[in-house]
Amino acid sequence: MIDLGVSGQVLALLVVAGFAAGYVDAVVGGGGLVQLPSLLLALPGATPVQVLATNKLASALGVTVSATTYFRRVRPDPATFGPLMLMAFLGSMGGAAVASFIPRAAFQPIILVVLVGVGAYVLFRPDLGSETRLRWERRGQLVAAVVTGLLVGFYDGALGPGTGSFFVLALVGLVGYDFLTASANARLANWATNVAALVVFIPQGAVLWGVGLAVGAANIAGSYLGARTAVSRGAGFVRVFFIVIVSGFVVRIGGEVLGFWG
Repeated sequence: MIDLGVSGQVLALLVVAGFAAGYVDAVVGGGGLVQLPSLLLALPGATPVQVLATNKLASALGVTVSATTYFRRVRPDPATFGPLMLMAFLGSMGGAAVASFIPRAAFQPIILVVLVGVGAYVLFRPDLGSETRLRWERRGQLVAAVVTGLLVGFYDGALGPGTGSFFVLALVGLVGYDFLTASANARLANWATNVAALVVFIPQGAVLWGVGLAVGAANIAGSYLGARTAVSRGAGFVRVFFIVIVSGFVVRIGGEVLGFWG
C-alpha cells in the first residue's frame, strides 16, 4: 500500500498509464489527459491539489527526458523557446497558486470545450504544420512567445491536462512552426511549467511522493520512446498522432461529461 491506501494492483495500472502518458506527451503533448484522469480514479481520497501536484511530479520527470532529446536532435530557436519558457514558468506559478480554488467537478467540462476547438482547428486545416512558415519577424515572434507562455502556463499550473498540445497548436497556428519543431519548443516550455508548479506545490506538502515517483519512472520510459519516434518520423507523423489523440480524448471525456459511462 502506497500513499492514501493505493494497492499494488492499482499502482501497476497507474504505471501503465504513466508510460502511455509519457509517450503521448513526448510526441504531441497532452499526456496529462491520460495520466490525470487515471490519478483521479486511483486516488479518490486525495484532494484536487494533491492529484495535480502528483501528476506534475510524474510529468516533470518524463518531460525532462523528452525535452533533452528534442533539444539535442531538433535544435529549436532560443529566440522562441527562451521567452516561451520564462513566461510559461511565471504563468504556471500563478496558475498553481489558484489551483486549490478550482472545484474537482469543473476539470472535465473545461478540458472538453478546449479540446473540441483544438481538434477541429487542426483537422480542417490539412496543411497546418507541414513545414515551418514563420508569420512574424523577431519582435512578433517574441510577443507571440510571451503571450503563449503566460496563458498556457497559467492553464498548466491551474489544471494541466492538454498543456503540451495547446503549446503545439499555438506554435503551429500562431507562430508558423511545423509540428516537429513546435513539439520541440513545447517540451521545453512544458518542462518550465511543471517545475514552476512544483515550486508552489512541494512547500504545500501536496505531492504524494510514492505514487508520483513510481508513475514518473514509467513516464520517463514513455517519454524517451515517444521523443525518438517523433524525431525519426517527422512532422507528418506528429500531426496525424495529434489528431488521433485529441479525438480519443474528446470521445472519452465527452462521454463522461454527458453521462454515457462512468
